[in-house]
Amino acid sequence: MLFSRFKNHLPTAEEALKGRPEPDFAVPDRHTVLGNPLLGPYPEGLEVADFALGCFWGAERKFWQVKGVWTTLAGYQGGHTPHPTYEEACSGHTGHTEAVRVVFDPAVVPYASLLKLFWESHDPTQGFRQGNDVGTQYRSALYTHSAAQQQAAEASRDAYQQVLNASGYGAITTEILPASPTRPFYPAEAYHQQYLDKNPAGYCGIGGTGVSCPVGVAKADG
Repeated sequence: MLFSRFKNHLPTAEEALKGRPEPDFAVPDRHTVLGNPLLGPYPEGLEVADFALGCFWGAERKFWQVKGVWTTLAGYQGGHTPHPTYEEACSGHTGHTEAVRVVFDPAVVPYASLLKLFWESHDPTQGFRQGNDVGTQYRSALYTHSAAQQQAAEASRDAYQQVLNASGYGAITTEILPASPTRPFYPAEAYHQQYLDKNPAGYCGIGGTGVSCPVGVAKADG
């Protein structure tokens, strides 16, 4: 099948679906757990970071539980198709991965702590899959919003690789690249936002290696 080809192959810009100039769905105004707006502009002093670690339902919940996180938003990133739909992202024809935008107060939770949570919440050595979820839309990625974030992300990867090697794991496949404007974040449909808050018994494919990452200290509420 044409679509199955792209489960393990990232399309080029020419191969990718063309998308649309504007989204064809609306995003809710506020976070169902944190109560804050999902979309910017965000309050002064907050920072934005983007993480992809498998199915964004479980990934988003990991981050909204962290003290100092102001809002989270599920979406698509890293590909070529403007304003994709979920079905398009799952086809593999967009190049996007399922991502979570995290808006946080660095005075409460530093980026390094979020990186620790990221690395420990999935297996970053699996390539185009995460557990039983297979496809390019489940690949591991960090999309950074500053030179400092880029440096910290790369340093954390190198540190985690050392402890993963010692535990018998292979090479980290996580892509670490600057975010917008070259890799904009496109919010997902309303039903994906805070999905596991609205569906507590819903599917969550997020699971880590059990290997501790030697950077940051992420503290979750509850």
